[in-house]
Amino acid sequence: MTTLYRGMDRATLDAAYNNSRAVPGAARILADFRARSADVYRDLPCRRGLAYGPSSRQCYDWFAAGSSGAPTYVFIHGGYWQACAREDFAFIVHGPLQRGFNVVLAEYTLAPQASMTQIVGEIGALLDHLQTDRDGLGVAGNRLCLSGHSAGGHLAAMHRSHPVVSHAMPISALVDLEPISLGELNDKLQLTAREVDIFSPLRHIAPGPPTTVVVGGAELPELVRHSREYAAECQQRGEIARYVPVPGCNHFSVLEDLASPTGVQMTALTQAMLQQ
Repeated sequence: MTTLYRGMDRATLDAAYNNSRAVPGAARILADFRARSADVYRDLPCRRGLAYGPSSRQCYDWFAAGSSGAPTYVFIHGGYWQACAREDFAFIVHGPLQRGFNVVLAEYTLAPQASMTQIVGEIGALLDHLQTDRDGLGVAGNRLCLSGHSAGGHLAAMHRSHPVVSHAMPISALVDLEPISLGELNDKLQLTAREVDIFSPLRHIAPGPPTTVVVGGAELPELVRHSREYAAECQQRGEIARYVPVPGCNHFSVLEDLASPTGVQMTALTQAMLQQ
């Protein structure tokens, strides 16, 4: 057995990050997410496909809370940077909307069409776009929470220090790319050693806004470790960071909690932003 990372060989490492295998019925769960998300687009007013860049996936959807000066919740979807789309997760807008947040569902180009360098840069371009409010949404000068799930949580953590961000909430985030670079997830990503270093949020914690680090309490141990260590490192660096494990939730059901206005995540976020 060849040890690659923390005593794990290749097969063990791949299993340690395989959320679909770890959660029974994962394919059915994702299909349900997509069906409920289609209902959201049918039933709620939305400005779809607003462009922040020239490529087809450099776009976002906008759901307005309906009140002037409302805070904005930006959600970046997961899929290990190589799968899924914003439309698959629109069902989560119910939680933030009912808590009084505008919602942005962010999109980005996937690997292997895009490198990690390009993907990270695209989210930065989206935030620049929102900061200048080029689409006249009314977000300029108001509070903004940058969030995301899994790979999207990684991208949220990467940009928590962007000047438009007043709160960050990475969910089940991958904050160290070293184990990702050593397993099957890297087949499409093709991470370079430089990308592993500079795009691992755990290794580069800059001063930033208050941060709520969320993970499902029943997630794979490696996912829990990423979030726990990231919150602890932020605190060690003097950052305001709260670690919020959501009891009983796996990698997918943690999004059900997000979609609920009375869930652990929206309750914690609302309380945190009221204190800022």
